Amino acid sequence: MTNFFLALIGRTVRLSLGAGGGAFVGLIFFLSVVAVVPFGVGPDMKLLARIGPAMLWIAALLATLLGLDRLFQDDRDDGSLDQLVLSGLPLELVVLAKSIGHWLATGLPLVLGAPVFGLILGLDATAIGLVTLTLLIGTPALIFIGAIGAALITALRRGGLLVAILVLPFTIPVLIFGVSTISAVTTTGLPVLPPMLILTALTLASAVIGPVAGAAALRAGME
Repeated sequence: MTNFFLALIGRTVRLSLGAGGGAFVGLIFFLSVVAVVPFGVGPDMKLLARIGPAMLWIAALLATLLGLDRLFQDDRDDGSLDQLVLSGLPLELVVLAKSIGHWLATGLPLVLGAPVFGLILGLDATAIGLVTLTLLIGTPALIFIGAIGAALITALRRGGLLVAILVLPFTIPVLIFGVSTISAVTTTGLPVLPPMLILTALTLASAVIGPVAGAAALRAGME
């Protein structure tokens, strides 16, 4: 069962990278948002450095929503979802494996690219390190929450925008505590540990709730 779980993660990574180049599209979108910010707020580097962490988190949030609508729909379209249900692997673990695979293909490249994009916004080394760390902790939560929305629209033909509408309100706490962790060090001077622990707790909770709720949504959609 472990081998099948790992194989499913690898298959999801390949599908996510192959279907329109998930990692490439996400990084380009991430870069596009970061590049547009200076045109909107002006060339004030102090202002860019102050709002940079929030902009990076918002860009990462929007980039993770790209491609989520295909997380289960491709498997449903080619019949793989029926085979996964009959494989003997609990559907909750199927959702967990596909969520991990999707994060490896789309979320991890954003984390790795964050230091470069932080330099573009003029962030110092401390802010860049915290942005990268909080994205590493928080982006899996965005994927696990998004998996619920992706499972809900699996039965629909065109649900790309609907996933973003469904998921976005539930990702706000992750965004708040991701940015708060950075602000605690760079702006407010408050202790950094409480918001980081809450961010970690949100990720752990979503890792449990996301697969369970996603599996329930898939079962309801297949009936």
